[in-house]
Amino acid sequence: MSAATPDQPRRTEGAVSVLRRGLAETPSLRQGLWWTIAMALVAAIGRLLTPILIQQILDRGINGPQGFRPWLVAALCVGAAAVVGVVYVAGRVAFQRMVRSSERALYELRVRTFSRIHELSIAEQTAERRGAFLSRVTNDVDTLSQFLEWSWTIWITSTVMMLATTAVMLVYSWQLTLVVLAVLAPMVLVLRAFQTRLLAAYDVIRTRVGQTMAELSESVLGAAVVRAYGLEEHMDRRVKGAIGHQYDAQLVAIRYGAPLFSIAHLFGAVATAAAFAVGVVAGPGWGLSAGDLIAFLFLVALLLDPVNELSETFDQTQTAIAGWRKVLGVLDMPIEVKEPAPGRTLPPGALPVRVEGLSYAYPDDGRPVLRDIDLDLASGTHVAVVGETGSGKTTLARLLCRLADPTEGRILLGGVDLRELAPAARRAAIRMVPQDGFLFDTTVGENVRIGRPGAGADDVRAAFADLGLAWWVERLPAELDSQAGQRGEQLSAGERQLVALARAQIAGGLDNGVGPGLLILDEATSAVDPETERALTEAMRRLSRGRTTVIIAHRLSTAEAADLVLVFDRGRIVERGRHADLVRTPGGVYAGLYRSWLGNTGATH
Repeated sequence: MSAATPDQPRRTEGAVSVLRRGLAETPSLRQGLWWTIAMALVAAIGRLLTPILIQQILDRGINGPQGFRPWLVAALCVGAAAVVGVVYVAGRVAFQRMVRSSERALYELRVRTFSRIHELSIAEQTAERRGAFLSRVTNDVDTLSQFLEWSWTIWITSTVMMLATTAVMLVYSWQLTLVVLAVLAPMVLVLRAFQTRLLAAYDVIRTRVGQTMAELSESVLGAAVVRAYGLEEHMDRRVKGAIGHQYDAQLVAIRYGAPLFSIAHLFGAVATAAAFAVGVVAGPGWGLSAGDLIAFLFLVALLLDPVNELSETFDQTQTAIAGWRKVLGVLDMPIEVKEPAPGRTLPPGALPVRVEGLSYAYPDDGRPVLRDIDLDLASGTHVAVVGETGSGKTTLARLLCRLADPTEGRILLGGVDLRELAPAARRAAIRMVPQDGFLFDTTVGENVRIGRPGAGADDVRAAFADLGLAWWVERLPAELDSQAGQRGEQLSAGERQLVALARAQIAGGLDNGVGPGLLILDEATSAVDPETERALTEAMRRLSRGRTTVIIAHRLSTAEAADLVLVFDRGRIVERGRHADLVRTPGGVYAGLYRSWLGNTGATH
């Protein structure tokens, strides 16, 4: 079972633990941290000198034993102006360094999270989680951006300022300092209580944001189906429901976040009033002059400024911690497919495939999808895998590509366990053309070129020509420069698979010792016109020539030409053999599928 999901990370972690782990995962943020603290300390000392200079002006320049001393007052004022300049420079340097390190840390964190998502097995890459994954890389990292570039700096500078101010206050009057701290102490307990509830509220918000992203993504990508079937009202209810849940979660967070600023101001006002009242009554007895008392009140104001700033950023800090927790939840998700180092390689050419005692169950429910699969395919064998929807055909294809590892048993390619193959060797040896022929939002030529980076236009044209598809390219509006559209939407399902087949072909042919030795094809199930179907059939025939080929066959005409037909039912291989033999088996599963297919296509036996 997975230890965490994108929406259910390790919720037991508190704010401090999340921050500690977050810093550990973002080394760029720690670089130069002490320099930032040093600049914050310089700024704090500079601000603290201001009330001290005011006290000196009052006690020595105006009300001192020597009376009014204008030159001393002027000199102290110039000193105060210089201090203000130093504070500005130190604060600017600290802020700029934090922004640079924060942007670098965010960049690294976003890339790491994105890479982690692509390392997850097919058990984690479900349609329900794609919106949550997208939210982790975008929205949740964006919440960290606001925190790291502003709130994080405020936390550092404010903490240094409060500690330094308290130290100076103790020098002036430890008695008044205790009065101020006694008044402010209950505020810490109140803020702590709000912080716990606020963090839980923002954790719910980040989950709701992921759910909203999933609903919006589905409604946009499925816009054509929504309009064609009149599902606008249904999708409208789902999207509005997700947004409504997010809105309700936001209201809960506001309920706890709104009072924070007022609470800080309330306690600050009481602390200032208490210091003034006690200072006026008891100050002379403690040796405090008027200048000392005024300087102390300035120090109280300096102590309260960071408190007020922190109360303003408290809300932002909680949403950042909740977002950080979600991102860390993705980084915590276990990698089920662990790559060997360095791993073994394979010889070129068609490769034999052996499957021994293979079973597979998705971790979420534990129900077996494949059970006790045994296969022994000689090099160059063409195999058609048939069966009802949900019988396990596509899962087998994914396991052959090592998008996941079997729960039990093993898969041998060229006599080598897939788990022992080096990633580069595995990708070179196995090529899968998926059913949907996924295309990127670029030209047809660029989509094919993905199969072999660095290939030129002539190589792309040669790949289509080798598959007998040169005529199809010439029919495109701009030939190879024609736009495929997002997810290939400007092409039909059959045309998308033609491009996907050319992408597999350009990876290389066996005649020059490169290219896949095992080809896995998942036929498009969408209805295609006869011309495109003939083109697909011929392209697949040419592409599979000289290779061990496994075809997930949805049209049983493909199975007729296969060397071996495997019939799946409820995760098991229930029949195997050649088409001619299986179709004559009385009461056989394949015979029933074939009769049903003939009835649907109107073909005759």
